[in-house]
Amino acid sequence: MNLVKSLGSVGGLTLVSRVLALLRDSLAARYVGAGFASDAFNGVAFRLPNMFRALFAEGAFSAAFIPLFNKKAAGPEGLPAGYAFAERALAVLLPVLIVFTVAMLLAAWPITYLLSGGFARQHPSHAQFAFAVMLSRITLPYLALISLASLLGGILNSLDKFWVNAAAPILLNLAMIGGLWFFHGADEYETARVQAISVTVGGVLQLAWLILACHRAGVDMRLRMPRLDKDVREMLRLIVPAAAGAGASQINLLISTSLAGSLLASGSITYIYYADRLNQLPLGLIGIGLGTILLPTISRLLSSGQDAAAMETQNRGIELALFLTLPATIAFLVAAEPIVRGLFEYGKFGAMDAKRCGWALSAFSIGLPSYVLVKVLTPGYYARGDTRTPVRYAMLSIGVNIVGNLILIPLIGHVGPPLATALASTVNVAMLYRTLAVRGHFVADAGLRRKVPRLLLAALLMGATIYAFEQLLDPYLTGPLIVRYGALGVLVGAGGAVYGVACFVTGAYRIADIKALLRKRGATSKPVQE
Repeated sequence: MNLVKSLGSVGGLTLVSRVLALLRDSLAARYVGAGFASDAFNGVAFRLPNMFRALFAEGAFSAAFIPLFNKKAAGPEGLPAGYAFAERALAVLLPVLIVFTVAMLLAAWPITYLLSGGFARQHPSHAQFAFAVMLSRITLPYLALISLASLLGGILNSLDKFWVNAAAPILLNLAMIGGLWFFHGADEYETARVQAISVTVGGVLQLAWLILACHRAGVDMRLRMPRLDKDVREMLRLIVPAAAGAGASQINLLISTSLAGSLLASGSITYIYYADRLNQLPLGLIGIGLGTILLPTISRLLSSGQDAAAMETQNRGIELALFLTLPATIAFLVAAEPIVRGLFEYGKFGAMDAKRCGWALSAFSIGLPSYVLVKVLTPGYYARGDTRTPVRYAMLSIGVNIVGNLILIPLIGHVGPPLATALASTVNVAMLYRTLAVRGHFVADAGLRRKVPRLLLAALLMGATIYAFEQLLDPYLTGPLIVRYGALGVLVGAGGAVYGVACFVTGAYRIADIKALLRKRGATSKPVQE
């Protein structure tokens, strides 16, 4: 399988989803602003769905389910055995999700309190806190919907139908954009309620899309009586540690958000949220796409005894991750505030809000390569059935994050949580890389060692260009929407063009590399019989 081609398919759809997410967040900034209503939605009601999507749809369930599904499908009975295993997994998952959702709805008050840090110091109003609890109850059903969708998406990924699963988040963003555009209320509280309702509507649409896609692929899941057989017990054994390992960055962000709600002024959670959303743009395009593709690919290669091919695939995954994240990191360090101004400074979101959000984005961006590399390195463990090592390292990184927050918040305020999260992720990826190398499961090849310093130099040259263009385009970043988006397009386009040229000038990539890639794409573009 061509890694670049598959990433292009997944990444292209993820790009559409992330662009829609930026439009969604721009509308939210316009109609809700940065205050208690936005903190309640972004910090609590929408934080839970985002976390569960990362833990299950993009993390734990895939890490536990896909290798076992592939193992069954590769056996003598073929795909029918894999489908039968999926049905047994669904039979256990569905009642667990129903009970879990009901329990979460009943416990919405303490959950909201924990996630928000109580909003205790800044928001003593009982009515305000009750509003945050109400938003949480509206969005909680999404947790069950996205977990069921992750099972179906895992089957489709194992069948190399990556694009179908990658397209599902588009429906969530469309639902939220529709809610904000057509049904925003008279004030920020009514609009926040509309946002919460649209999250659950989006979850229904995502699940329906994947059910239809599975049907079209010939996969019709039947409901069975739940039974904990050997295979299902093995899957459940792998899920819990994989959840902590794959979701370390989400858990770190959750802790940071809770501390921000407890220790920082109103609006701080919203600044951190919008900064994280921008930081998630390259992470979603690259890290999630690579993680989605690498896990089934490496597990199949290892199952067939192709260890060298699995290592080569992971080398190319790291190379792609750094090729795309290093320029994003430099861009966010150099031009965070102009980017935030161009996207969000409108309506209820003012100039000082944009400045503070830009500071948080710069802090987050320091860890951007690490966030993505975690997604690239963990499949090397999961494909070998090791979910315990990533969870140990994730727990250590969470400890680093907590200590970092407690030290940095008194010193630099709302910039402390993003910086602590970035440092914790860097510690996590360093431990993951070192252990794979010590075990002999990963060795950086000559191509990777040659390209990394050259890619960094090319990214720095791009950063200098962005800084120069930023000074020229600054007056246009707070004009009408079409003007500010045009200015941002020029800024990004100029930086991208310089980076592309610099990659060749520095020798990070050579003409021979492009020719080899084109030959490989041609060799893998033959039609596949389904």
